[in-house]
Amino acid sequence: MPRVFEGNLTPPSGSLAIVVSRYNESITSNLLEGAVSTLAEHGVADEAIDVAWVPGAFEIPLAADQMARSGRYQAVLCLGAVIRGETTHDQHINRAVSLGLTQAGLEAGVPVLFGILTCDTLEQAIQRSGGNVGNKGRECALAALEMISLLARLE
Repeated sequence: MPRVFEGNLTPPSGSLAIVVSRYNESITSNLLEGAVSTLAEHGVADEAIDVAWVPGAFEIPLAADQMARSGRYQAVLCLGAVIRGETTHDQHINRAVSLGLTQAGLEAGVPVLFGILTCDTLEQAIQRSGGNVGNKGRECALAALEMISLLARLE
């Protein structure tokens, strides 16, 4: 039987960073609340969480990269909401953000988690930030805990 490596939801020994977009703040503040409350439920103290607010989703990768490279954080959770408009602007933002976050995590060797809503409508964003479809911030926090634990086991 093969050896299997999995993470669990135990609280990490170090700090976590959250980068959150101020654009669509009525949505992103719900994502942040979901992430922070989930981390607290799993034993992470408020003092172990640093939150950096950025103007919009496009600015998230730079802040996330800086925080991931700092060596102070075991994971960086990235929260934002990009909602489709009348142009293809959302597609360009989504692509740039996803590639930037992937690169930041790979280069820093720290989990950089994608908690960015990429919705067609405001209603979809509302539902994914605490409505009937759950809270992507909560999911992001759970994924962060699992990845921290998994990476520790892989070392």
